[in-house]
Amino acid sequence: MGNISHNLIGDGNGDLPLVSVIVASYNHQDYIKECLLSILKQSYPNIELIVIDDGSEDNSVEIIKKLQNDYGFIFEIQENMGLAKTLNRAIGIARGKYIVSFGSDDVMFLDRIEKQVTFLEAHPEIDICGGNILVIDERGEVLRKQKIFGYRELEFEDLLTERKPGIPAPSAMVRASAFENEGGYDPEIPLEDMYMWFKLTNRGYRVAVLNDVLAYYRKHGKNTYKNQRYMLDCMLKTYEPYKTHEKYDAAVNKFLISIFSKASKTDFRLAMEVFGKISPKFYSRRVIKGFFKLLKLTLTKLWPVRHP
Repeated sequence: MGNISHNLIGDGNGDLPLVSVIVASYNHQDYIKECLLSILKQSYPNIELIVIDDGSEDNSVEIIKKLQNDYGFIFEIQENMGLAKTLNRAIGIARGKYIVSFGSDDVMFLDRIEKQVTFLEAHPEIDICGGNILVIDERGEVLRKQKIFGYRELEFEDLLTERKPGIPAPSAMVRASAFENEGGYDPEIPLEDMYMWFKLTNRGYRVAVLNDVLAYYRKHGKNTYKNQRYMLDCMLKTYEPYKTHEKYDAAVNKFLISIFSKASKTDFRLAMEVFGKISPKFYSRRVIKGFFKLLKLTLTKLWPVRHP
């Protein structure tokens, strides 16, 4: 099963609620140290860090072991099970009042946990708390174009129809009671965050997203959102339980058009497959633009530009 240690960061901090931060590590040797240090050095003192390596094939395990020896936290090693199963396992270990699932390639602002606990303790009616993020590149440099949004509260339809900006996954903190009452992630849907936000808000749990910037999201070549086939399969499964909702068709077709627009630049076969799923009543200027991109892609393949 691998090594396990149960030394907690911040044990014995009086009445401060315990926060369980879970990190599912997988092949992020270049980023995992910075990620874990950003958790270990939080201004909030009562944190339980749980790291599970999901069968990494790089040097991640050795890096984590060294940090564990220096700081002390829960660390388990397993054969590859996938993200959803790994998160469910970590939630089963967690003892905190609040749970944070954090990507092993992302970085927390050092006052992030403190800000969210303060907010949730003052607002017991809110079950999920998020915030803004800044996007960084592989070297940790902040990208020039950023989207920063104001405070908002979200309901299920806000997420389904995207009528308000959603919850950036690296910023989310959830009351453990929500997992206890509603269960964890679906192993059949690897894109875990949207599945959970849909499930919880559909069952009446309330979301608040702060205007504070709470984390850095790292953009690199292995980000899952860049795999359009993966995104298509996961999101269609995520939408499926809500097909009787009156806004279901509009939401799904909006998503399909987005995938078609992106795939039309690089993947003819996927673009045509997705186009076949789009209902004609939702055709838009974006669909037309996608066809022009697809035409350009086809012509480029037929008559590639020849350089002297």
